[in-house]
Amino acid sequence: MRKLPTSTLVTPTYNWPEALELLLLSLLRQTRLPDEIIIADDGSTAETKKVIDKYKEKFSVPLIHVWHEDKGNRKPAIMNKAIAQAKGDYIIEIDGDIIMEKHFVEDHLRFAEQGMYLFGSRVNIKQEKLPELFEKQLTHFSFLSNGIKKRGRTLRVPFLMQFAKPTELRSKKLRGCNMSFWRKDFLAINGFNENLVGWGIDDSEMIQRLHNLGIQGKRLKYSGIAYHIYHKEQSKSHIDVNRKIEEETTLKKLTYIEKGVSQYL
Repeated sequence: MRKLPTSTLVTPTYNWPEALELLLLSLLRQTRLPDEIIIADDGSTAETKKVIDKYKEKFSVPLIHVWHEDKGNRKPAIMNKAIAQAKGDYIIEIDGDIIMEKHFVEDHLRFAEQGMYLFGSRVNIKQEKLPELFEKQLTHFSFLSNGIKKRGRTLRVPFLMQFAKPTELRSKKLRGCNMSFWRKDFLAINGFNENLVGWGIDDSEMIQRLHNLGIQGKRLKYSGIAYHIYHKEQSKSHIDVNRKIEEETTLKKLTYIEKGVSQYL
């Protein structure tokens, strides 16, 4: 079996320690841990720090807390700060409201290829399931579990990944809650674009620059299974501004932005 790359799992979080704790519990169940875990904290209160400190001693790998002051949604900035500190060659990115199936990290590393990034899908946990989810701290689900949507995505058949084809175009199915890429490729495009404001587009705009650089995408199907905890939609007040930036990135085939990760290296 080929040697797997060193890896850093990075997750953004903001004032939802209950969800973060389930994420960390699901990480403890992994068949393979990343070499380090970084929590990219967009200005949470002390409650989030308490959860992180509690779990630091439970992991056999470093659990790192990167925090900056709360000045509104600044996910691109906190993700850049986190990945600037990352020591792994390969970055696995998930959202702070994700519960990982136990092979999640193993699958991302197993199918990592040079010149490629990976993106997976998610199974949605319904709103009515949340009281039980948090009370019992559930981290294991299956095709037959109640309170989930898109249950076909619970099926893990990694053998089928040999038929997955790379794509030169950015997929509309791309979700930042479940993707992975090489750190050197991320640095080559200067990371996330901090000119993007508020919620949305940051992941797809960054991935578009990877495509413009010649990096291809491959979708993880029947592998890299993730469960997304229901929450209300965030404000999309700046989504039109962000879409214009992304359109310019696509049309002009931009690969590098000025306000990115280089500020923190």
